Amino acid sequence: MKRREFIAGTSVMAAALTTLPWESVSLSKSAKNIDPKKLPRWRGFNLLEKFTDRHNVPYEENDFKLVSEWGFDFVRLPMSYHCWAKPDNWDDYDTKIIKHIDKAIKLGQKYKVHVNLNMHRIQGYCVNPPEEPVVLWDDANAQQAASRQWAYFAKRYKGIPNEELSFDLINEPAKIPEETYTHTIRQIIDAIRQEDPDRLIIVDGLQWGRVPVPTLADANIGQSTRGYDPFNISHYKATWVNRTEWDEPQWPLPDGDNPPWNKNRLYEERIKPWKELEAKGVGVHVGEWGAFRYTPHEVALKWMEDQLTLWKEAGWGWALWNFRGSFGILNSERTDVDYEDFQGMKLDRKMLDLLRRY
Repeated sequence: MKRREFIAGTSVMAAALTTLPWESVSLSKSAKNIDPKKLPRWRGFNLLEKFTDRHNVPYEENDFKLVSEWGFDFVRLPMSYHCWAKPDNWDDYDTKIIKHIDKAIKLGQKYKVHVNLNMHRIQGYCVNPPEEPVVLWDDANAQQAASRQWAYFAKRYKGIPNEELSFDLINEPAKIPEETYTHTIRQIIDAIRQEDPDRLIIVDGLQWGRVPVPTLADANIGQSTRGYDPFNISHYKATWVNRTEWDEPQWPLPDGDNPPWNKNRLYEERIKPWKELEAKGVGVHVGEWGAFRYTPHEVALKWMEDQLTLWKEAGWGWALWNFRGSFGILNSERTDVDYEDFQGMKLDRKMLDLLRRY
């Protein structure tokens, strides 16, 4: 299929889906246009209600309310397409579930919190198990289905200002060549822009979001990096990581014969390459970061403060993984935190106060 034919087919498919005018959208008349070359310093959290289809529930208004009241302005919604479709029927969307996403966007508008939609699991790819039945990067049908899905969302949410809504296309591409990744990404961008030429688009870096993608610098999009280094700090004893032995976390962190992990190394390896991308006209945002609940609390806070300082100096926003849960400020189940009882939840006040300072 030729590229032009595919784009036209994408539009037909998107229109054939349930794309009635979105209900009761209250658009901001004073919304500012967002320049993808310099993204706002949005700060906030990942909300996980559609992270997998095992936890496929509506988003909670109280999350948006607290995010706003505490001075933050951004939520990233990592989503699995399994929540509204199935691997054996990619295009049969359950609009009852998609209305949960509609509601989240409306809650963002109500509380002045930017909503960033992310495909954590897209047709043919997810960084987490289980594996998809096909591989997105080399399967044309999966690439077209992924493009149709994003075109569907582009059409559904057309007219919502970029100040209120953005798209983050594919979560954390792993070990694939840059040209393979960009081939798929450009198809999806084309499909979105066929429906909504002005939608703000962000793409994750390569190598699990860590490495910038300079060959997409001409695409008029932002890019999303990560704040998970060093892994021994961010994922200490994480149950889903294939590792049996862990060094006790400390910060700064020795690294054998390599330079120790410290604020300077974070800058050299995780800030500087992205500043070089930014100089090419690409806005940067940190889409995920944080420390799992087994990392000693004081070590986590020291490491987090160095990260936050670097990002503030760089002018970048960030989204902690997560809000409620094992990386977050609520109900993280750490054993070394003096939690504050808060609305029936356990609040990590020290972590919240640190985040609010940056």
